Amino acid sequence: MRQAGYVLTGGASSRMGRDKALLPFRGATLVEWVARQVKTAAGSVTLVGPPSRYSFPGLAVIEDQHAGCGPLSGIEAALGHSTAEWNLVAACDMPNLTSSFLSWLIEEAVAAPEDIVMPLGPAGREPLCAVYRRSCLPAARDALARGQYKLSDAFGSLRTKLLPVGDPTALVNANTPLDWEAALRHAGACHG
Repeated sequence: MRQAGYVLTGGASSRMGRDKALLPFRGATLVEWVARQVKTAAGSVTLVGPPSRYSFPGLAVIEDQHAGCGPLSGIEAALGHSTAEWNLVAACDMPNLTSSFLSWLIEEAVAAPEDIVMPLGPAGREPLCAVYRRSCLPAARDALARGQYKLSDAFGSLRTKLLPVGDPTALVNANTPLDWEAALRHAGACHG
């Protein structure tokens, strides 16, 4: 298998005040919507998080073995689970992701000699919507063992291709109730 898809469900959602992954969105939950986009783009999808909280029909869930260590532990779990060379990893709180955007990331990754292919949006790099070679796994495990949880520290020595993204809304995260209201307005504008 050349590629696989993963959705990170972790995070405390402290700024949102409730679990972002379970917010109702487009007839499902936000995590189900993102998972659908990832599966369409990558051909498969697995959620990374507590199976007791994120059990959905037709969606596999794997446990994050280093819960509480940030998104690096979710990426490490995904890469440790995967048998694919390329792994699309997306955060569950990105309501504007589309399968066509994610397919573009994968196409760029498969053609790239780099280890990571990551979009570069208005807010900078977005490592939580990126494509990682499975060979990034030792760097993730080493960083976790050293207690270095920042993604830039873990993967800083790996070759990264940055892809400029023209649409400023493509990589928006819904971290707060205000972010969520804006995401719902955007979704309504796009489908209304």
